[in-house]
Amino acid sequence: MREREAYLAVRVLDGLLREDYGSIASLMTSDKDGVAVVLASGRRVRLATGSPFQDFAVAEPRTGVSLAEVLDTLAVIADPADGAGVAAFTRECHEALAALELHDRHGADVAARLRGREGTLVFYEALAAAVDHPIYPTARCRLGVPEAGLVAHAPEFAPSFELAWAVVRSERVTLSGAGLPDWWPTPGDIGLPGRFAGTHVPFPVHPLTVPVAEGLPGVVMGAKPYLTVRPTLSMRTVEVDERTHLKMPLTTSTLGLLNRRSIKPGTLRDGALAESLLLEVLAREPAARVTVAGEQSYGHAGHEYLGWLVRTLPEGEIVPVAALLAPWPDGDGTRLVVHQVADRHYDGDVRALLRDYLSVLLSWNTRLFVRYGTALEAHQQNLALVFGDGPMRLLVKDNDGLLASPGLLGAAGIEPPAFSDHRMLTGDPHALADVFVTITLHLAAAAIVFPALGAGRPEASAAALIRDELSAALEPFGDDPMARVLRARTLESARLVGKSMVVAGTLVDKRRSGAADINKFYGVTGPNYLRA
Repeated sequence: MREREAYLAVRVLDGLLREDYGSIASLMTSDKDGVAVVLASGRRVRLATGSPFQDFAVAEPRTGVSLAEVLDTLAVIADPADGAGVAAFTRECHEALAALELHDRHGADVAARLRGREGTLVFYEALAAAVDHPIYPTARCRLGVPEAGLVAHAPEFAPSFELAWAVVRSERVTLSGAGLPDWWPTPGDIGLPGRFAGTHVPFPVHPLTVPVAEGLPGVVMGAKPYLTVRPTLSMRTVEVDERTHLKMPLTTSTLGLLNRRSIKPGTLRDGALAESLLLEVLAREPAARVTVAGEQSYGHAGHEYLGWLVRTLPEGEIVPVAALLAPWPDGDGTRLVVHQVADRHYDGDVRALLRDYLSVLLSWNTRLFVRYGTALEAHQQNLALVFGDGPMRLLVKDNDGLLASPGLLGAAGIEPPAFSDHRMLTGDPHALADVFVTITLHLAAAAIVFPALGAGRPEASAAALIRDELSAALEPFGDDPMARVLRARTLESARLVGKSMVVAGTLVDKRRSGAADINKFYGVTGPNYLRA
């Protein structure tokens, strides 16, 4: 069996077990040989404890189980009402497998493209894109993007390409107060007659989105491309230069069929409001070693495939948190980016690097939670370490998914933002805790620290390190009611909440799952890895 297929089959099976889709746990057996799950084929796959996010996971990566066996089992356990979701997830699996094998075939080309870019942000973004998502099993899939489109535009292939452009009549366009950047093209730059200059606004169009954009009413496509860019980890966001990123809609889905990569116009304004909120908090918290990316420059034409965001980044060396677990190029696979960064900034002490990261991450998010009733959807892909003058700082970006309590913000003397998405505001502290646990604790902390450190000795374990830093972050707040909530939901809880990403993202229609927000759907719990 192909190595990549076996790898993906295990990831998919682990995902189904974690979310207990179709009560797959009922297929588990226990005997003198241990715990196993019995697939529809009759194969017994041995399971073991030890995964931080679920009670039982596949014990050995090389089980011999095929992707077909796992998908056949999925078909057997699925509710008939989920037929369309099962078919879509099956497609995701096959496209994810094709993407994995495609990357393997192009490994030498990617290495050649990255050579000489070491230490740049786009270098780290390309490395991070080759690290699979810690929870969602088919994260390599970009639904509907052909192989040639992936090689030409996906970050793990480290390409560069030219942007397409279109123009839209000015009266249809909404621009933020920041207006157009000074590097923005004129209609003439994209091959259109001068008569468009006073009446139309140019819009960047990702090459993969051109077939949709050119069919939209009132859109005039440019006659030639303008601006060479490189994709970042997000893929729909590209690097214009080292300090400037441009986000555009894509006609695909990632991390689930329902997780579309278009840009709803309201999210642009909400993201700018979220940035302003965090800047107001930071003005009150001068000790926080946190920097927020600039996300005030945007435009849209009232359509999910006609919009853009210009993101500005701070000075310094920027290392995405998601890149820390990537193998360092030209190595033997055992040396990771985290080792290389530790060598340069922490005298080779990986544990010191991780402790510093956790200290900043958890103190910042704990203070946001307790004092300001705010929880960020800043997972490992939306966080970065910034090195320059002074100690490391944490960079936070893409905050249009945060959750905030109007009451607690008001009590802190901050006017709650007028978000267009009402789902960004809540009066429920446990809804805030759900975000903290599933994003800050699981994805930003545990998903990085556990693989980086391994189990190790009890006093040096990843769990102990996270537990100690979270305890230290909570200690200044004593018996504050919000601190008690967070302590009860993390350090003291018997189990930790998790997200049902596959269920909400693809397998089950929102009308059946009841998921108001597929990125905040909690249908599963796992062991509390923080408890001693």
